[in-house]
Formats: sequence, C-alpha cells, structure tokens
Amino acid sequence: MQFGIFSIGDLTANPITGTTPTEAERIHAMTAIALKAEAVGLDVFATGEHHNPPFVPSSPTTHLAYIAAQTTTLQLSTATTLITTNDPLKIAEDYAFLQHLAGGRVDLMMGRGNTGPVYSWFGKDSRESIPLAIENYHLLRRLWREPVVNWQGNYRTPLQGYTSTPAPLDGVAPFVWHGSIRSPEIAEQAAFYGDGFFHNNIFWNKEHTAKMVNTYRARFEHYGHGRAAQAIVGLGGQVFIGETEQAAKKTFRPYFDHAPVYGHGPSLEEFTAQTPLTVGTVEQVIEKTMSFLDWAGHYQRQLFLIDHAGLPLEVVLDQIEILGTQVVPELRRRMNASRPAGVPDNPPTHASLRENPASPHFQVHPVQEN
Repeated sequence: MQFGIFSIGDLTANPITGTTPTEAERIHAMTAIALKAEAVGLDVFATGEHHNPPFVPSSPTTHLAYIAAQTTTLQLSTATTLITTNDPLKIAEDYAFLQHLAGGRVDLMMGRGNTGPVYSWFGKDSRESIPLAIENYHLLRRLWREPVVNWQGNYRTPLQGYTSTPAPLDGVAPFVWHGSIRSPEIAEQAAFYGDGFFHNNIFWNKEHTAKMVNTYRARFEHYGHGRAAQAIVGLGGQVFIGETEQAAKKTFRPYFDHAPVYGHGPSLEEFTAQTPLTVGTVEQVIEKTMSFLDWAGHYQRQLFLIDHAGLPLEVVLDQIEILGTQVVPELRRRMNASRPAGVPDNPPTHASLRENPASPHFQVHPVQEN
C-alpha cells in the first residue's frame, strides 16, 4: 500500500496572521513538504497542475525534477496532468524526460481540471472535454509505445513519421492513473486500458465514491485485466491531527472556514460527517481511513491533502511527521493483515513494469484514424 501527500499549491492568506506567502515561498514550501514526506517514510508526493490564481504549480515536471534531485525513494506523481489542454506530444516528451532524471520514480494522473476558462486559454473548447481527454490519451499511449507514429484525429494537426524523444526509460511508459470525481466515461477509459483509477474524494460522500470505484472495477474485469478486486484504485483524503479531537478542531477550524477549496460552505462538523475529512486524534484518523475499505474495497494508493488553506509550513511539517510516524505504520499493518490473497498491495512501478512486458500497460490500442 502506498501512502503519500498531494498538494494543490494554493496561495491562501493565513487567517490568523493575515499574511499570504509569496509565490516563491509557496513553491519552496511544497518542496520542503515533499522532502519531509520521504524523510518520515511516506511513499508518494503528488503535485497539482493549475494555470490560474490562487495556485502556483503550473509546471509539474519542472518541480518534480527538482525534487527528484534531492530524494532517493520518493515516488513522484501528479495530482492532475491536464490531458485536455496540454498537447499529448509535450506530455510524452516531458514525462519521459522526467523518468530518466528520476530513475523511473514517476507516474502521473490524467485529469480534466476544475477551471473552465483554462480551456480557452490553451485554445480548446470546454464543451469537448470528454472527447479531448479520450483522444489525447489514445495518442499519448502510442507516442510512448511506438517508435514512429502516423496519426490523425479531431483536435490537433496530423502526425506523419513522428518520433517522440526521449523514449521512455527502459522502454517502459510511466504508469498512468485516470483521475475523475464525477465522470463515468473516465472510469471506463481507465478500465479499458487496465490503468489506475484515482477518485480524489475529498469533496464527496462515500456512496458517490463507491459508485465510481465499483464502475471502474466492474469494467476492469470486463476488459479481461483481472478480477474486479484486483483493479488499481487510489483515493484522496484530508486530515488534521491533534492530541485531542477538541484541540484539533480548535486549531484547524479557522483554516477550514477560509479554505479556497471548500471554505464558506458546510460547517467543519458537516464536512467531516459527509466526506473523508478527519480532524481529530491519531486513532480517529486511522479508524476513518480503515473504513474506506468497507465501501471501496482494498486499494493501492492513499494520498492526503495536508498543506492548503494558509496553514503555516511548520504546522504542515509537524502534521506530516505525525502522519508518517504514528498513522501510516499502523494503517500499513492493518491493511496488509486484511488484504485478500491476489489483490495487489501496490500499484505498478517502473521496476515491476520492466519485469512484466506482458502487462496491459505495454499494449497499444490505436485510435481509429480518419
């Protein structure tokens, strides 16, 4: 089971002090968070991709390469790579290059983002988001798996004799997650290829998340990649940990109330009752995270949002220390003890894919050319 941190990279004023970090301060804080994650034994750091205020991570590969140079074991990922507005050619080049720099410690999560205007900024139509996501990913897979690509589609100029450089490290394309919180078409796409499906369920009740995950699992089995229980699933979550529940809520409440993600909406109590958000003790975090198995089944990656809403860096680093030393070791123990035989404990890695060229992640499903 992989555990890690994801960051949305928001620039939010601290509601206690009223100060807002500079863009440089926020970027360096995200780096410090990634380094702390590795230091306390977490497995993954993932960054979002945004092209609008109040967010800073517009260039994930640049940042992940910088982090790769300062880490040795940390898996580097994205919490969103915009498959709709980025050119698949540029994604193919950038992430293969990052693979080489990071020694294969790279995967990425395809998503459509949550900012409508970004489509027009990059010359795309938001009304075409699903067809864009499907066609662009078809092309991306071919670019990573075929030495020469001839291709024609609906959303970019044709390719004749195109070779993407550099080729993926060891001929192994990065493992891909498809992230979606509401679109069954994306769950279907993930299942078709045997890729991972990530439901970043920080906003959603368990019934909705379970429905999306179970759709993906059923279709994964339908396409012959294995049993539904063997599908590669990731979940999001958010925690704030204190000595007591009362102390945790007292500290976190001002940040929650002003958070750009969900501030000024339901109360902290309503949100913790309806979503995976846990504000309380170490044991409360463990118990609620373990409850995800009841409705999502055994899964392979759990990422926590820790650093948003203006929380000071020193508080975030302390939270990661508690997560890595007190919460995650117990979660690993309990989840490993209860995991059914034959259900993967981790998602595919560069090493495992290199050793198993028969994996569906090596198979090409070309798009229909016009």
